[in-house]
Amino acid sequence: MPATLSTVSYIGATILFILSLGGLSNPETSRRGNWFGIVGMAIAVLATIFGRRLLGTAEVPIVTANGYAYIVGAMAVGATIGLFAARIVKMTQMPELVAIMHSLVGFAACTIGFASFIDTSAVFPTAAEHSIHIMEIYIGVLIGAVTFTGSVIAFGKLSGKIGGKPMLLPGRHLLNLAGLIVVIWFGYQFLQAGSIQAGMLPLIVMTVIALLFGVHMVMAIGGADMPVVISMLNSYSGWAAAATGFMLSNDLLIVVGALVGSSGAILSYIMCRAMNRNFISVIAGGFGTGGGAAAKPGTAPAGEVTPISAVETAELLREAKNVIIVPGYGMAVAQAQHSVYEITKLLREKGVNVRFGIHPVAGRMPGHMNVLLAEAKVPYDIVLEMDELNEDFPNTDVAMVIGANDIVNPSAQEDPTSPIAGMPVLEVWKAKTSIVMKRSMASGYAGVDNPLFYKENNRMLFGDAKKMLDEVYSALKG
Repeated sequence: MPATLSTVSYIGATILFILSLGGLSNPETSRRGNWFGIVGMAIAVLATIFGRRLLGTAEVPIVTANGYAYIVGAMAVGATIGLFAARIVKMTQMPELVAIMHSLVGFAACTIGFASFIDTSAVFPTAAEHSIHIMEIYIGVLIGAVTFTGSVIAFGKLSGKIGGKPMLLPGRHLLNLAGLIVVIWFGYQFLQAGSIQAGMLPLIVMTVIALLFGVHMVMAIGGADMPVVISMLNSYSGWAAAATGFMLSNDLLIVVGALVGSSGAILSYIMCRAMNRNFISVIAGGFGTGGGAAAKPGTAPAGEVTPISAVETAELLREAKNVIIVPGYGMAVAQAQHSVYEITKLLREKGVNVRFGIHPVAGRMPGHMNVLLAEAKVPYDIVLEMDELNEDFPNTDVAMVIGANDIVNPSAQEDPTSPIAGMPVLEVWKAKTSIVMKRSMASGYAGVDNPLFYKENNRMLFGDAKKMLDEVYSALKG
């Protein structure tokens, strides 16, 4: 494949990736957007494997003849792992899967950086070009190392292997500042190194510091901020890919990395706005405690909860004209989205106006609830964002909360001392009747008790979400 055809293929793949991002921004076009991405990636891979590039005035293969076997072998291994993961990973495990995928991008950036540094075949006409290449390697490995360990820790937190409570070391900001100064100093030493042997020590020291910083950064972030962390690591992985593109002089990788990095940064900003936080506050950590912990004795709001049965819930839903359902991570854990759909379908057939209210940070990653509802074939036009629904709660007969907690917590508005004070929430307590489905009275992922449970117009439907929803559905049919 001539170099000009490779360039045209890269441009075509870039256009497809941009169309993919545009398609994925809307549920109705997401399937088409996904296919754009698949086709674009296929073109990019083929153009890289079989393409040629200009080296001076001559065209040389991007991949040498003896490299095809390694590429085919690596693709076979990767495809096998991907197919296996697609079969065994549940929808509830998608957040941790995304996190571990981000770690692989960071790891790849690190290994490619070291490989580029020890590669003696690269020739640079001027000293300035060589210095730029060295700086690209240093920055690429730095971003990759932070992304790698940060994503591994995020995976541990999302999967429950590491607690959601933030680890706040004394003088942690000074530690980070000291690490940054050391990284800059060794970066200068790396640039001044005249040989691979002399430059290896600064590169290794920086890598170790970056790996430790990735651990420290995510460990200091509380459980309630994990949706922001996912989008932040998505951005980091994009910049790591872009840095890898600079190292390999691959224009497509630079563009794609920049697309992912910038879109992840925008998503992080959206997530922060949804939680009334700024990005620096998230990085500084400290928001949220151990997820799912019971409220401390003496700290619960005054009052008693009013339980309700599945049959009574069905009766309220049958008599309602307007119903808003608010799903949360509990629905994902119970895999109750299909039961929710059956109830929704039955109520709509009876003329009930049923809609879904989605908080931007519901679940463990951005769009988690939207994905689950789409999987259950809930119509897109009745799945609305928080800002589109909050004004409608006073005119709602029943607001049904399924496994959500922090995103419907009135203390965000009513208690200035609450850890989640100022966080925008779905105002379900303003409905005529609110029904909260939970297994127990445990607090949410932020570890904050919820006064909603004790309000006069609230009812608590205790039990496994799927089991209780199936009972509600049976009662509705009867």
